[in-house]
Amino acid sequence: MSARTFHHSAFSAQRIAAERSERALGVTVCLPARECAATVGEIVTALSRLREAGAIDRVVVVDAASRDGTAAVAARAGAEVWQEAELLPSFGAVLGKGDAMWRACSRIDSELVCFLDADSERFSAHFATGLLGPLVCEQDVSFVKAFYRRPLGDGEGSAEGGGRVNHLTARPALALLYPQLAQIRQPLAGEVAARRELLQRLPFATGYGVEVAMLIDAWRAVGLEGIAQVDLDEHHNRHQPLTALAPMALTVLATIARRVEQEGRLAPSSAPDSADGDTVVAHAPLERPPHVSVRVG
Repeated sequence: MSARTFHHSAFSAQRIAAERSERALGVTVCLPARECAATVGEIVTALSRLREAGAIDRVVVVDAASRDGTAAVAARAGAEVWQEAELLPSFGAVLGKGDAMWRACSRIDSELVCFLDADSERFSAHFATGLLGPLVCEQDVSFVKAFYRRPLGDGEGSAEGGGRVNHLTARPALALLYPQLAQIRQPLAGEVAARRELLQRLPFATGYGVEVAMLIDAWRAVGLEGIAQVDLDEHHNRHQPLTALAPMALTVLATIARRVEQEGRLAPSSAPDSADGDTVVAHAPLERPPHVSVRVG
């Protein structure tokens, strides 16, 4: 079985607005943000136009106490702004993007949730409508991943150069350990949409492993038939230096290894040791429990 694959052009804002109105589906677009003042305003402005067109209901920016004015820029552009530390404070300090996403889910009450990156450059509203389209317009889709080209620069031959951890770590690891997911082209894409009912049943990795963890867990919950991927053309944002990619790759591998271990396919004693004596699985980020199991207050 193949994951259903679409191009964003199949889902116009007008189509999303009409079909979600017919099905009475609420939609929230959520952007975790840290020091994104240079980009978040343009993104929220584009999303606010979708709200005015009836394609979505809410635009929420979850700010990590940014010092560059991210929250003020987002609010002026029309977003609701939540400070991540004020969401579920009983769980202590916020431990990264995945934790912010998890905490936001405690307050979001719409049927559909779309997560987008707040540091995207040259943003277009089709990022949101493309991801929401399969949830609104197709049968039995519960989880949608983006895929795209990530140019490293404007030079010739750069169109496929970005997404290095995706190409060199996540996709090969999934091909070996979760071959059913090998066809997912951008497992580390930060752009994802899902039914809230599904998100409530998933644990959330707190750090860089959140995207690949969510993909595996969604596949466990709804199968490949419940997953779609959408071509969003190109994605532009700043790239990490090579020195920052090794820790990211290790986190991704450890997050995948943790799930293999949970399934009994990797014995804890056989997990390879790192130079400092830790097992690979020990490098996986802390995970927050599914919201259906959380009791607050």
